[in-house]
Amino acid sequence: MSGLNDTRTASSFPVATQATARLISRRLGVPAVGFDTVALALVFLLLLALILVPGLFTSSDPLHGISAQKLLPPSAAHPFGTDYLGRDLLSRVVYGTRLTLLSAAIAVPIGLVCGGILGLLAAGLRGIVDTAIMRVIDILLAIPGFLMALTLVAAFGPGIVTLGVAIGISAIAPFARLTRAEVLRVRELPFVEAAWLCGHSRAYILFREILPNALGPVLAMVAIEIAHAILMISALAFLGYGDPPPSPEWGELIAEGRKYLATAWWITTFPGFVLIATVLAFAALSRKLQALSQI
Repeated sequence: MSGLNDTRTASSFPVATQATARLISRRLGVPAVGFDTVALALVFLLLLALILVPGLFTSSDPLHGISAQKLLPPSAAHPFGTDYLGRDLLSRVVYGTRLTLLSAAIAVPIGLVCGGILGLLAAGLRGIVDTAIMRVIDILLAIPGFLMALTLVAAFGPGIVTLGVAIGISAIAPFARLTRAEVLRVRELPFVEAAWLCGHSRAYILFREILPNALGPVLAMVAIEIAHAILMISALAFLGYGDPPPSPEWGELIAEGRKYLATAWWITTFPGFVLIATVLAFAALSRKLQALSQI
């Protein structure tokens, strides 16, 4: 019986803790914060620090190595090991964070702004404008995003800005479709009907009543599109269409380690792990934003 009571007490403790957190959040008027939210916030603080102050994490030169230290395994001096030129792999991963996320930071705003405007115009004006815009969006959706980005990068040359613009163009169509769908959903709600009856203008209703209430799912899509952009940027860099060497872009680092998988597994493994962790963090952020938009 004592064992049963202990089990019940242990299993009910998390439930009681969650109930207490919800009660406190109601009294204080703020949402309850779970451990997963705190962990996610710490991950993004780490990413921000890697971008702004990479020197805090490593003092090694990411571009120049020591010939006598080629292909050293992970150790206290080199936590991620060294590559085939004797360069510290941790420093290359740290400094590559800025390059990879900068391209994503160029790509996603292009897709958000251009796609958002097109979706807003299509849902707000309807008629022939809606038909024309959606036919263009259908054409963009018929072309695989990776193929479109690869074609643009091949035509205009590799580089951070070119990668960002190419992937941003491929992201216009998804943002346009989602924005249009959300605007059409919100415009049928009772408070929008009340605004029409009050005699407000079309522009006022569109930008003051509909748009703010349709942004939740769109913002959630921003996070998942950042994750998608990071994957596409790394894939293009893996194929040789990223920032030219010796740039420490994540996809380039993974490509460099292909020849040494049998003897120096760490060259590919650690950059790949960081890439996967970053993508999963943005995917988790998207789920959080989606949940908040449904409250």
